[in-house]
Amino acid sequence: MTQQAITIEVFRETAARIEAEVGKVIVGQRAVVRHVLIGLIAGGHVLLEGVPGLGKTMLVRTLADALDLVFSRIQFTPDLMPADIVGTDILEEDERGNRAFRFQPGPVFANLVLADEINRATPKTQSALLEAMQEHRVTVSKTTYELQEPFFVLATQNPIEMEGTYPLPEAQLDRFMFKLSVNYPTAEELAEILNRTTQQAIPQASKVADGTTVLAMGHLARGIPIASHVNEYAVRLLLATHPQNEAAPEMVRHYVRYGASPRGAQAMILGAKIAALLDGRYNVSFEDLQALVLPSLRHRLILNFEGEAEGITTDDAIAEVIKSTRP
Repeated sequence: MTQQAITIEVFRETAARIEAEVGKVIVGQRAVVRHVLIGLIAGGHVLLEGVPGLGKTMLVRTLADALDLVFSRIQFTPDLMPADIVGTDILEEDERGNRAFRFQPGPVFANLVLADEINRATPKTQSALLEAMQEHRVTVSKTTYELQEPFFVLATQNPIEMEGTYPLPEAQLDRFMFKLSVNYPTAEELAEILNRTTQQAIPQASKVADGTTVLAMGHLARGIPIASHVNEYAVRLLLATHPQNEAAPEMVRHYVRYGASPRGAQAMILGAKIAALLDGRYNVSFEDLQALVLPSLRHRLILNFEGEAEGITTDDAIAEVIKSTRP
């Protein structure tokens, strides 16, 4: 898609329209919707985790309805094979009897890919997405095929302690810009969900933006300046997740085995730039970074045996990092 330029006013207006359309269908979950939108504008992938029935798949489908993009859904199951995702070469014969291989693209060849219940597939199948997520291309039988931009993977997963799930490998988790926790709705939100879904007319989102606009929004956000002391704060937040670092809080030193990778800081800074624009500001604040530490880093920390035995979560460790690392 060709690059176009947009103004900050158009950026905010388009983002507000997308959120409004999603809000027609999705009740509550405003923070989740905002973070998914930030991930899409940044060109990153987002992982949604929560128990079944909380609307994770509906959220992604609704977002696809609001965007004029090629949408594809992959239902991950234990018997799914890598070729079912990326595609395969098939042998064809023409009317003259000549045979030749032709590449049949898989469902990953789309702009917006919903990887539904991604942790129900085996690690071999999960890893089929690695190249696509990182390099936006697919290699099959020594031939490389480029994916059309923009390209996003929005994945859903059930908590790993549920039966029939395979935890995602660390290398793949690191490819997700954000990991978001989808929580149970409140009583008021649950009542509104029932009102919307038990009537004859079920709300649907209308298309308000296309791929070119989303790419332009991401290009604009990357140009937002960030002060050196704010950038340095992001570095200190990241380093404080490493137990061997002198700035790490006591909880991290005792219960964390490995800290977050540099991709975590990239996610924080790029997400904070977009959050500042959405809030009508043209510079990144400390609060923007603090609001994005959890979704950017919670899937990039690895607890040690003591941490898991004590029931410590990565969210607990990151909360201590935010508390102990002053701007």
